[in-house]
Amino acid sequence: MEQERLQRFVQAVLDQMPAGWLSITTHRLDKYNEELAKVEFLDHLDEIYQRDDYSDLTAALSRLPTAYDYIRLGHPLSCVLEWVIAKSCQIEHQRVISFASQTIPLMAILRRNLLENINTRILYIDTLPPDFDAEILREVYGYRFEVQQINGLTDLTPDDGSTLLVSTVADFDPVTLDIIKKQTAHSGIDYAVYLHDTLGSLLLINTDQQSTAIADIQHVRRRETIAMTPLHSQTVLSSLVGKDSSTLDPTSVKSQVLDLVREITDTRGKVLVGSSGLSIQYAILMGLIHSAHLTHSDKPIKIIVPTNCYGGTNDQSRRVAACLPNVEVVDLAVDGDNDMVESMERVLTQIAHEDAIPYLIAEIPTNPRVQVPDLDALRQTLSKVRMTADGQPAVDPVFILDQTFCPNVTFLEEGGLLSTVRTIAFASGSKFPSGGRCTAGYCIGNRRAADLMDLIEHHLTLCDNEATDQQYALLASQLPSMNGRIAKAYRNTRDFVTYIQEVLPSAKINFVTQALADQGFTPSVFSMDLPTKGNTDQERESYKRALNLKLINLMITQIPHESKFCVSYGQLKGCYWTIPATSTQGTTKEGDKDYIVRASLSPDMDLDLHKQVFLEFVEGIIE
Repeated sequence: MEQERLQRFVQAVLDQMPAGWLSITTHRLDKYNEELAKVEFLDHLDEIYQRDDYSDLTAALSRLPTAYDYIRLGHPLSCVLEWVIAKSCQIEHQRVISFASQTIPLMAILRRNLLENINTRILYIDTLPPDFDAEILREVYGYRFEVQQINGLTDLTPDDGSTLLVSTVADFDPVTLDIIKKQTAHSGIDYAVYLHDTLGSLLLINTDQQSTAIADIQHVRRRETIAMTPLHSQTVLSSLVGKDSSTLDPTSVKSQVLDLVREITDTRGKVLVGSSGLSIQYAILMGLIHSAHLTHSDKPIKIIVPTNCYGGTNDQSRRVAACLPNVEVVDLAVDGDNDMVESMERVLTQIAHEDAIPYLIAEIPTNPRVQVPDLDALRQTLSKVRMTADGQPAVDPVFILDQTFCPNVTFLEEGGLLSTVRTIAFASGSKFPSGGRCTAGYCIGNRRAADLMDLIEHHLTLCDNEATDQQYALLASQLPSMNGRIAKAYRNTRDFVTYIQEVLPSAKINFVTQALADQGFTPSVFSMDLPTKGNTDQERESYKRALNLKLINLMITQIPHESKFCVSYGQLKGCYWTIPATSTQGTTKEGDKDYIVRASLSPDMDLDLHKQVFLEFVEGIIE
């Protein structure tokens, strides 16, 4: 009876869910409590379920707090899916985790057990994920495990470490759900992973070895992959209630997307597209580490990362280093009073002296201060031949360029800005490439880095992190208009910045100069330090932080149809506001965070209304 009631509720949710549940990739910070994100969302969802009243379900679902962030850690439909599986299996919802990838849930467990020094036994009945590469996982990632095929649960033997059972499923239907219930209840299984060839995977956790297991695995999903996509979560939920779900036309547009990226970047090399910006970045890092393993296995690896860069980049690099004894993260000061090129020169010289391998990540323009270094000096510094302490030529750096703010700039073209430097450029597809409609990210190397792309592709495939058919379709629909949207959004941003300088000249604006814009650097994001007051540094900082929120709250309440408290960029409509220190720099060291306001404008917005509301803000703070 309870299962039938649950199925009715799921069907009602599928029929009446808000349209944004399938299409929105950003999350609203004004209704988001990060510490309780999924719990708070599902507590409220359960209250709706217990009422057993679906008369105004769309409105009730729309009022739910934000569920996790983007679609990496989770989203409304992935949370509903995990809640349904947990209720059916009579376990806590935290113990069910969905993935877009088939391989990453296994890797998440292997990573955690490596750091906890726990042995892992992987058992499978039918087959392992098709891209599971045991040799590479041991040699490059450093994971320790054994693999064994079994006929069924009767073959299980006791083990002191972690036992992971892998099963393949043709469909997540009620029959499969019964199998999941039985396997989840088996005391000899610590983790059970259910693989689907197109939808991703579900992981059920049945171990109490460490209370941190759930959080550790969720963090892998947040930094190295994404949750099962909204479309695929909808498909699984429909199957669980015995209904067919509409699926995407299988016609692939992949080749079209790859050609578009080559055209935009003015390159001819291999293009790789991942399920998110961090998915593609993870493939880059692990591909480069693999390259070092093959060519310079005796040398240490240094990942050079800006101190205040996007928290996901910063955190992911440190997570990679935590698993490998020969990898270390080196800080790079790039913003404010620090010159990026001078910082690179110091760091690269020291790393050469140590005879280490330098992999350097940087954003151009920087985030959130929107600074562009002297590009001639940058090229000279990255191209410079350096010597080790014993007078031998040092390994030249690989430059990993995050050009999400300006994906229209052709850094890698032959004879261009960085054509003489081994460079791999990447961009988050959740920004301008898709107009905020999907999270896919892409990368491409210049001619000097062409030999690295095969290894990067291998790790993208190993992690099963390639973009989905839907993501390719969304990129194909939006990439052709990208450069035009960038130009229009920049004009809006320049106009707004000029207006702010006129009505609030005491605000410090961080934006590109006209000279840089003439060179093609036309971002549509700016940040500003609002004027402050007080007798001490603490008083002035507290006043400024309160003023940041006052501005954002005024904008999102006065212009709710366009202004949103979100962290994204490159959206098709409206204006997004955030405070980097409390959003995009979440895992950055406290001293390197930026407690300033950041705004990103689109090509389609009511700029006059935004000026009017900003003037209201100014009049409210001037005494």
